[in-house]
Amino acid sequence: MPAATHAIVPDKRNESILIGMRDGVTGTIKLVPKAEATVSVFDSAFMLGDGIWEGIRSKRGVIQFAKDHMNRLFESAKAMYMDMGCSKSELLEMIHRTVDENVGCLASGTADEENMSDSEDIHIRLMVSRGLKDTPHQNPRSTIGLPLIVIIPEYKKPDPAVHTRGIKLVTVHLKTGFRWNHMSKATDIQACIQANVLGADEALMLDDRGYVKTCNSTNFMIVREGTGEDEGTLVVWSPTKNNQMQGITRRRTIEVCRAAGIKVYEQDFSLTEVYGAVEAFCCGTFPAQLPVTHVDGRQIGDGAAPGAMVAHIQKLYAAHVKEDIGRGREAVTAEVAQSDLPWSARALKMLGRLPVNGASGSYSNGHK
Repeated sequence: MPAATHAIVPDKRNESILIGMRDGVTGTIKLVPKAEATVSVFDSAFMLGDGIWEGIRSKRGVIQFAKDHMNRLFESAKAMYMDMGCSKSELLEMIHRTVDENVGCLASGTADEENMSDSEDIHIRLMVSRGLKDTPHQNPRSTIGLPLIVIIPEYKKPDPAVHTRGIKLVTVHLKTGFRWNHMSKATDIQACIQANVLGADEALMLDDRGYVKTCNSTNFMIVREGTGEDEGTLVVWSPTKNNQMQGITRRRTIEVCRAAGIKVYEQDFSLTEVYGAVEAFCCGTFPAQLPVTHVDGRQIGDGAAPGAMVAHIQKLYAAHVKEDIGRGREAVTAEVAQSDLPWSARALKMLGRLPVNGASGSYSNGHK
């Protein structure tokens, strides 16, 4: 079986996890054993794929890049004209409660117990369905109550063998279009199926102009030798952000590279330029940065997994994650609470950080 970007180390504790669920009709929030967690056949997501989602990491009980994930989810909800029925802070508290109340036997089979909030390797699938419908119909007006919220936390450690072996991509005929974290994943699933049939680990997708854009479940970047003023250095090329998932890991990877002095160019590029790259990698919340050794049967660079640059980026990113998690749950929660404030309450604070006529000072915009 292909390695796949989401290959994990199996963990029996996942058989007995508790799943957090917020009923959109009653508003009740409860934790349900995995075997008993069900949704109605009249649920919007089941019936129509009408919902949104986030893939989130929890380390020692702290949600990684929590503000980013909450902001992206609520932005998707607004785009879908969906009233979440809760604030970002309240949703984060639901996630914390779900993680904290999951306690299971250690994989060693000892009598000791480990709370999920002690683990470094928790992956959470947060799903929000528009909610229960009174009849099979696509119009949101037939929805009863608020959205159904489902929080599935699992012990998921990435398979280290994949990171040392690397993955193989194959270009598929399906084109990528405007993307957000919507539950309707038909195009990505078809791309994934085509990659499976062709014996690859992940599908590489082009946009409607034929430029390289993204993979079916991760973002994609390449490393090339610099030219012109970049001669003698290695640079990273990332497809432009349009027509691909607005990946948090993608953006954070670009930021840590630039902070470390690595030039990143967000631009269009062709498959030919991918084949000529010295390194390539996929990135996403679960795998972080995953080395790519082959694309369409062509070996990338010398086929190392990971190559020198990708290994360096992995270390930079790991340190960035450690810094974010190291702030602790209280600081992360307070940051999310700030993002719940009305824009009018946050605007002056942000504007106050701007210089006045190039000097330090406050920008009042007429406000006292």
